[in-house]
Amino acid sequence: QVQLVESGGGLVQAGGSLRLSCAASGSILSINAMGWYRQAPGRQRELVATITSGGVTNYADSVKGRFTISRDNAKNTVYLQMNSLKPEDTGVYYCNADRVRSRSLVISYNYWGQGTQVTVSS
Repeated sequence: QVQLVESGGGLVQAGGSLRLSCAASGSILSINAMGWYRQAPGRQRELVATITSGGVTNYADSVKGRFTISRDNAKNTVYLQMNSLKPEDTGVYYCNADRVRSRSLVISYNYWGQGTQVTVSS
């Protein structure tokens, strides 16, 4: 089993910054892709950014140029630096880990963290 624990959410004024962290634990040999998704009240969960173990990144158009995703493969941790935050960035941010290879070489898919609240006031 793999557990994902997010941290770093909170309340910030528009234009401010926050840094989210997500640490994966368990019997992990490698994680192919890690990412961040968010869900605003009354809306579907949407992709924010993803990053592969090789460092290839993908961003939602709405956050390009403002958010930066990074990861530390040795620590099985992914980060999301969020700058120039806007009220529309408000939501619960979820960490995701996909295609996880365990130390016994079993591959499993699509793990989620419990979410961390980000609130941006205008």
